[in-house]
Amino acid sequence: MIRFNKYMLIGMIGLATASCSDFLNTMPYDALSPSTTWKTEEDAQKFAVGCYDGWEDGGNILYMDCTSDFAYNNFSWEGYKSIGNGSFTASSGDHHAYDFTTIRRCNTFLEKIKEVPFADEKVKTDLIAQIRVIRAYQYFTMNWWYGGVPIIENYMSSEEAKVPRNTEAEVRTFIERELDECVPLLNKEPAAKGRLARGAALAIRMREALYYGDNSTAKAKAQAIMDLGLYGLEPTYANLFRLSGKNSKEIIAAVQYMPVNRTLGVIGQMYNNGDGGWSSIVPTQNLVDTYEMKNGLTKEESGSGYDPVHPFAGRDPRMAMSVYYPGCNFTKDDGTVVAFNTLDKVLADGKANANYALAADNSSKTGLTWAKYLDPMTQYNTTGIWDTDACPIVFRYAEVLLTYAEAENELNGPSATVYKAINDVRQRSDMPKVDETKYNTKETLRELIRRERGVEFAGEGLRRADIVRWKGSDGKMVAEKVLTGVLERVVGTVNVDMSVDPELRATINPNADAKDKKIEDRMFKTHNRYWPIPQGAKDSNPKLTQNEGY
Repeated sequence: MIRFNKYMLIGMIGLATASCSDFLNTMPYDALSPSTTWKTEEDAQKFAVGCYDGWEDGGNILYMDCTSDFAYNNFSWEGYKSIGNGSFTASSGDHHAYDFTTIRRCNTFLEKIKEVPFADEKVKTDLIAQIRVIRAYQYFTMNWWYGGVPIIENYMSSEEAKVPRNTEAEVRTFIERELDECVPLLNKEPAAKGRLARGAALAIRMREALYYGDNSTAKAKAQAIMDLGLYGLEPTYANLFRLSGKNSKEIIAAVQYMPVNRTLGVIGQMYNNGDGGWSSIVPTQNLVDTYEMKNGLTKEESGSGYDPVHPFAGRDPRMAMSVYYPGCNFTKDDGTVVAFNTLDKVLADGKANANYALAADNSSKTGLTWAKYLDPMTQYNTTGIWDTDACPIVFRYAEVLLTYAEAENELNGPSATVYKAINDVRQRSDMPKVDETKYNTKETLRELIRRERGVEFAGEGLRRADIVRWKGSDGKMVAEKVLTGVLERVVGTVNVDMSVDPELRATINPNADAKDKKIEDRMFKTHNRYWPIPQGAKDSNPKLTQNEGY
């Protein structure tokens, strides 16, 4: 543990946390000293903004699928590649989740606000509940990945802060109690744009319950969010991930960014080499293979129409709205539309293709690029791709519907309400309704729900948690299957003629040499369910025990 200064100076926080939310635009730009802090309601509101800084990180959300079978991170120093391929150790990479900074801020806030007078006690009650929810969310994230962490207080010395880990069950009890107590204390609607309100607290509780297999609670919290009557599906799926969709009624909570004061540079890291990016976060062919065909059949099913030579043709429309695939239309920053080409080493004009998978470290090694948050590139013409105001989504209404469907199916099997929840999500993207004759048992419908959840939330940071909590018929984690083996890309060529159907421009060689397709070897062992406690944390606090296998 690091020594905790109870009188945190928040001038630096002010510079770091301005956002697209109204309440984040009233930041203190000078440090508040202990003698002037915690005297007025304004002081408390300013300190609350410091608690919101880092409650979740937009970049981390976008990187997280790289720890799963759905995405790949090419650069070891960014700290996600080793988790994805199973080489993660206590000393490797950045441990993005093990961080008590926000929790310490929340503890200070909750200690100091008690004596601060507010003109309206309801405002004070709501504000306190917001900070308790932020703290609970932080504990939930760490508890899920590390399997028990210290529940800390405000400590006066580094020695006092050397406390052992609480058990995973103890931390769960703390989280659940905090959230359940705070839900009725929170405003139904946010006090200001960007603030957490009742729906967000219910969503955290819902996700936590689902992850731990408490299906009754997950279903109840999903229903409670529906009953709020505040949220609904965005009519156009792709719009959710554009600047034009930041105010969508589907979004329950998102990480807030704005030009100049607080920008999200990770968007630039996602574009391909030839478009000025790094290809740090790219989708995999495993994800593409998960999408159904437009007719609702999987690519393996007879009559699906799947063609391995043209694997991008005839797929679930969400694929094209989520992934830039070889041959698709790509809108450049100058507004021109070209055929996306990552397969040909040399272009038709004889020039080297900067986006060819092996052209440079910064070219996508999978031959794919995310379209979510990147399409179209012209939306970032004002700020540039390295200083964007994209606001990655933490919770959205589609998760509520699919959580309800998953939980209810696990509890009671298929029903009209389960089918309706799934159909609402599918039909938004012009996919056919669930075939109730084929998916008529708990087991078959479970398979469909898992696939639906995978493709609906691809690139949104949920996949790793899903594949470690889901079990196969053999009782093993799904991750043990999908994260073990060789990660591959497709090999072929692209016809860049714009008159050709984008889905048919790429011609893939299914029999390409294995060495030409190989990206990396991946491995997942049982102990990888939990991440190792960082060695630096253990060095600072000898009372921390290490997770098994590390």
